[in-house]
Amino acid sequence: MDPKLLQIIQLIESKKKSSHPWKRQERYSQPYYSYSATEKLWREVSDFKTQTSQPVAKLSIMSWNIDFMLPFANERMTVALKHLESHVKANSTPTIIMLQEMLDSDLELIKAQPWVTTGYNITDVDNTHWESGHYGTVTLVPQALPINSVFRVHYEKTQMERDGLFVDIDVGNGQTIRICNTHLESLVADPPLRPHQLATAAQHMHDPAVSGSILGGDLNAIQPFDRNLHSDNKLQDAYLVQGGKEDSDDGHTWGQMAQVKLRNMFGCSRMDKLYFVGDLKLENFERFGLGVEVEDEAVKEKLIKEEGLDGGYATDHLGVKADFSIIPPQSPASKI
Repeated sequence: MDPKLLQIIQLIESKKKSSHPWKRQERYSQPYYSYSATEKLWREVSDFKTQTSQPVAKLSIMSWNIDFMLPFANERMTVALKHLESHVKANSTPTIIMLQEMLDSDLELIKAQPWVTTGYNITDVDNTHWESGHYGTVTLVPQALPINSVFRVHYEKTQMERDGLFVDIDVGNGQTIRICNTHLESLVADPPLRPHQLATAAQHMHDPAVSGSILGGDLNAIQPFDRNLHSDNKLQDAYLVQGGKEDSDDGHTWGQMAQVKLRNMFGCSRMDKLYFVGDLKLENFERFGLGVEVEDEAVKEKLIKEEGLDGGYATDHLGVKADFSIIPPQSPASKI
């Protein structure tokens, strides 16, 4: 085994938690956090109340996996956050951001961003609700979108401590849109684990209490069965809905910025996806993040020479972004 990979595996094992308060496959509620400008700190919000709001007509979703295995985590996350900020500022639609492979240090950087403190609530400020003591997921929700609940479902069938992170958004008109941020099992397993994981998430997406649901993340789609996970679970794949074709270069989200030896070995693939169901109409789907590099030339040089990249990339994944219109309940197009 590659010595660097072995070192990472040992690090993850060393941070393994001895116990956790949730039961696998069961909904486990957690708070979210809102920034207090007067106290200059992130405050826990666990008293969820039904909040009336002006109806939300549109929302955007961005999902990005920031590689936790490469060194220079802070330098890479810093430029990734700058890139995300540029998209948020260019978009007048409320933009939900879902991130995977976050480290504690990534959370610290997120919490310190002025554009986050002034514009967002966040689901996690530390690793308390991650099964892993090393890495996990976090979702950033615009303050303009009232949050009705936050919960995780920790997958029963996982060897890598994976889960689905759900946020329920009150979009007005009596409608709730459920957002799921997930990082499905990596690599090949026998028997496969990703079908069970996606089916678990889909059960909560089809909950009759919500009007619609969007799932996004690094779905590690590397085997033939992965192509059908959306249809197997009665979900729509945003890239395909917009007319994308499997195996097309314009759909690939992994490989372009990976280590050259891995790209040569495995080629490029469409690992990152956005699925949806219910009272949502896809308006646009795109990738983002191609070619985003660290700013420090010395760090860039080390990533190229020591890690085998052909650029000082923030991560090995492209992100995926989609814009949705919310179909009002009285519309003929609504499922209700």
